Amino acid sequence: MTAAAELEAARLLLERLGFTPEQLLQAAAATVPTVGEYIATITSSMQHSTLRVYGTYLRCIEDAWGKRVLTEPTAPELRQLAEQTKHNAIVRRNSRGGRSAAESLIAAARYLYRRAEEDRYIRPDNNPARQVAKPRRLASTRRAISHNKLAEIVHVAATTGNDPHLDALLLRLHIETACRRCGALALRPKDLDPEQCLIFLREKGESVRWQPISPTLMQAFLDHIAERHPTPAVKSGPLFRYRNGRPVTRRRYDSLWTRIGQHLDWVARQQISTHWLRHTTLTWVERHYGYAVARAYAGHAEPDGRIGQTATYIRADIQEVAEALAALSGEPHPLAA
Repeated sequence: MTAAAELEAARLLLERLGFTPEQLLQAAAATVPTVGEYIATITSSMQHSTLRVYGTYLRCIEDAWGKRVLTEPTAPELRQLAEQTKHNAIVRRNSRGGRSAAESLIAAARYLYRRAEEDRYIRPDNNPARQVAKPRRLASTRRAISHNKLAEIVHVAATTGNDPHLDALLLRLHIETACRRCGALALRPKDLDPEQCLIFLREKGESVRWQPISPTLMQAFLDHIAERHPTPAVKSGPLFRYRNGRPVTRRRYDSLWTRIGQHLDWVARQQISTHWLRHTTLTWVERHYGYAVARAYAGHAEPDGRIGQTATYIRADIQEVAEALAALSGEPHPLAA
C-alpha cells in the first residue's frame, strides 16, 4: 500500500469514528507536559552530581521555553538559544568566547530530550537536540606543572592560611592519586584500607576504583580522622574536616587557589586549579610507565572495540599502578613488586 493510500485509509477511519485530525493533535498535546513542568519532574529524580552539571542550563531552557509544550521547540530554535547563551556567557580571564556555555546548553538539551524519549513524549526522529551539533571543543590550556613550580605551590599551601595542615593534605592526595576534586570530597573513613595502603575513590560518571597511596599519606589520613572526627565510630561521613568537625566543601578549594594566586602571580595569571595537578601526575606516569598504566592510574574507562582489539590486552592492574606510585612518592608500597 502506498503512503497516499495509507493516509486515505486513516482519514476514512477517523471519519467513521467521528474525529478530525485536529482533534487528535489537540488530544496528544494535552498529554504532553510543558518544558517547565517536565524539567521540574526530571530534576526531582536526578542525582546531585548530574544536577550540578546540567542544572544551570536546564534553568536557561526553562526560562526561554518553560510555558511551551515539550514537543514544540525546534532544532533551529535550539541553535538560536545556544548562540544567545554563548553571547550572554560571563566573561572570565580564561573564557573562550562562550563556547563552553553553548556546548553545555546543548548537552543539557540532549539530556532533557533523551529523558523525554524514554518517557515516550517524543520520538527520536522528532528530537530537536539530536539535530544540533555541539561546538568543536578547543584544546585545553592545562598542562603538567614543572617540579620546581609544584614545590612552590605546596610550600604556599603548607605555610599560609588558617588551616595549612588541611590544605597540604588535600594537595598531597591529588598529587599522589591524580583524583578529581569530587573524588576527594566523596572520600570517607570507611574507604581507607590501611593494611594495603588503598583508598576507594568514587568520581564522575559513577566510576569507582581502589587507588594506591603512600604509607605516609595513609598515616596522615588516620591522624586527621583521629583529630577531627567528632565521633570515631561514624565512618560514613566525609573524611576531610575542619578543626571544628565540619566537612570540607568545594569552597575550600576555591579559597585555597585564590590564596595561592595571591602569593604566586603566575598561578593567578594562568588560572591554575586542582585539575592541573591531575595533568601533572598523569603526564609523569605516562612518560615513565606508559599509556596503559597512566590510563589505570587516572581511572579512565576501558576503551571500546572501535579503537582495535589490541586495546583489550593493553591494560594495567593495581600492582602496576602501585609501582608507579612508589616511584613517584619515593616510598615502598605493599602492592608494588
